[in-house]
Amino acid sequence: MFEIQGNSGSSGENAESRTLIKETVISPFSKTIAFHNSVLNGMSHEIRTQMNAIVAFSFLLKESTLMESEKEEFINQIYFTCEKLLFLFENYLESAILDTGGSQNNEDSCNLNNMLDLLISEFRETMQRSGKENVELVTEIQNAGTNEIYIDKNKIFRVLRSLFHNSLQHTNSGYIKIGYYNTDNEITFYILDSGQGFSKTLDFLHTNDLSESLGRYPDLTTAMNISLAKKLINAMNGSFNIRGNGTSGTGIYFSLPFKALVKKDQLQKKYVNMII
Repeated sequence: MFEIQGNSGSSGENAESRTLIKETVISPFSKTIAFHNSVLNGMSHEIRTQMNAIVAFSFLLKESTLMESEKEEFINQIYFTCEKLLFLFENYLESAILDTGGSQNNEDSCNLNNMLDLLISEFRETMQRSGKENVELVTEIQNAGTNEIYIDKNKIFRVLRSLFHNSLQHTNSGYIKIGYYNTDNEITFYILDSGQGFSKTLDFLHTNDLSESLGRYPDLTTAMNISLAKKLINAMNGSFNIRGNGTSGTGIYFSLPFKALVKKDQLQKKYVNMII
């Protein structure tokens, strides 16, 4: 809030005040421009890198001496690389929409176990295409409340996908563990891994200047995964926490408020009990 001053100050002081106000107003916008420039420069490099991989694998597929198992491996690598590029674009666009305030929460009825089952099935297919046979995907449910809730499941899907892809990128052996537990009005999801990405993930999760963090860790994929997850969690009025897991692994927890879904039979029982 600006305070209205009288005319007792000199014109030089007024000019200086106007300059300070102008700088204060444009500073956040300048940071936003710097962030998007850094991201776009990083995307240009990432696209060239991934496209070179696609061209290389496509060229190898022309070899007549390849065995069927080798062809299948190259095809999976091409498919997985295309998925990574699409996921990067989607994360950037979703992040930009959130920055403009154009994303709204759309709560709907959701069964937590069914939602997690769908995601785990998707993640297993992704792991198979990634060629990381030494990584095990583990699910863990510590249910202490209802499974039927009202929540923005599409945003939760995006958060869990982003965090899973972050764990998969930094884990070459060991495990990725996904689970949740809930209380009466809050649900906590978590993804733990035995990988090597804790320091980098910690930096991107807590930074106030993503372009500065990209200078320390030039890894756009990790930056966009973590940045989008954080923005989505904030948009759902949630909170997040990161902890080390083992020597260099990562554990990310995020908690969200929710409304329990009251079924018709529950309403009828409540009504009958009130009459009695």
